[in-house]
Amino acid sequence: MTRTPPTPPTPPNGPSQERPEAPRDLVGIGIGPSNLSLAALAHPLTGLDAVFYEQRPGFDWHPGLLIDGTTLQVPFLADLVTLADPTSPWSFLNYLKARGRLYPFYFAERFRIHRAEYAAYCRWVGDSLPALRFGHQVDAVRWNPERDLFEVDFTQLDTDGEAEALGRTYTRNIALGVGTAPHVPEPMRPLVDAPAVPVIHAADYLDHRERLLNAEHVTVIGSGQSGAEVFLDLLRHRPAGREKLHWLSRTQAFAPMEYSKLGLEHFTPDYTRYFHALPEPERDRLVPAQWQLHKGIDADTIAAIHDELYRRTLHGGWPDAVLTPGVLVRTAGRIATTRIELHLEHVQQASRSRLTTDAVVLATGYRERPLGALLAGLDPYMRRDSSARPRIDEHHRLVLDPAVSGAVHVQNGESHTHGVGAPDLGLTAWRSASILNSLTENDPYPLPSRTAFTTFGLTQQPRIPSARQSRMLTPLID
Repeated sequence: MTRTPPTPPTPPNGPSQERPEAPRDLVGIGIGPSNLSLAALAHPLTGLDAVFYEQRPGFDWHPGLLIDGTTLQVPFLADLVTLADPTSPWSFLNYLKARGRLYPFYFAERFRIHRAEYAAYCRWVGDSLPALRFGHQVDAVRWNPERDLFEVDFTQLDTDGEAEALGRTYTRNIALGVGTAPHVPEPMRPLVDAPAVPVIHAADYLDHRERLLNAEHVTVIGSGQSGAEVFLDLLRHRPAGREKLHWLSRTQAFAPMEYSKLGLEHFTPDYTRYFHALPEPERDRLVPAQWQLHKGIDADTIAAIHDELYRRTLHGGWPDAVLTPGVLVRTAGRIATTRIELHLEHVQQASRSRLTTDAVVLATGYRERPLGALLAGLDPYMRRDSSARPRIDEHHRLVLDPAVSGAVHVQNGESHTHGVGAPDLGLTAWRSASILNSLTENDPYPLPSRTAFTTFGLTQQPRIPSARQSRMLTPLID
């Protein structure tokens, strides 16, 4: 399989004629940034028959958190394709060129782009790739030993999200890109769906923003980037002296994200390979210990919060905002259906207290979506670790029984085997290229053998490029 020369993206004329009995080379399940990257890099590979299914009607990326002014925490080079193929027509720079915005971006001198701009870029790619099938809900995946193929059952949905038709696709390989789901802590789950008092996850913040701004008192729970951005947005839009905000966190500090240049090398293929080779107990110990690599707060956001709080002291007095780290929410309940009472515990003080509030925003992060129901048909073939999690090899493939000749690749669902870089946008293009290289006879996307100055283990020998030898000079003789 070879790559055709890159051509400017053009909108598809419509879905290609489906041939249910003809096996695909690849079926992608879910269309988030990971599988969108895979689809973009697969597009120019002649001879690779791929299709991608997504139950939503179109591409959407964290719409509830596209707060004005918020930016990605990675450089714009961490787009869908550039770090694997800088010449791809699906790059962010080509998106700017197609939109006539290349010069404004050049003069803006931005390395990290607005989050809303990244979402718009991904929609541009999603609107143009003909292999994408939105409005298709995948219901089940099975291995058919008689045909030596995977069966993928799906439901085609109408514009209202109702079932319109059933279908089945056969494929040699699968790429799971179902992403993550908002996490609601156990004490708050009974309160989330009740309409009387808003208890919402930060993923839905913008949908409820006006209601939250009008609430008498608001509590934000969670000290990651999302919690900081929500707290800052609420703070900026509430009157000085009457802010009535609480910001609570389990972590021991509102800590900055590790963003040193050598620290960022934890998000390289070199570290991913090192992490994967570690024993399972050591991997399980490392992931939570490295929270500040990916769950801390951008230093600029911390500075903006402090600046806003400081500005409100210029004329005397302190803002009515309480920021308390090291706090657990033990239980929660409603008071007269209109307010919420949080039962709190401070870990270091070993003290307990109660907080009454009118609204809660849960900036409590995301969890990898469980795959049990979707992959129930593959369960007899799957190999699991000591915690009953799917084993995933170094090529991002589920470890399956040798009787299964095809591969199931996992995207952004392998933190337990590949570490903190699994959900990072900076590794998306590399992982997609790795998957495509493994599916094709040759390597359409040559990848670097070394990506970090750090050598992460004693047994990992540094791959140092050979230095060019200086030319020897011949002495002059009189």
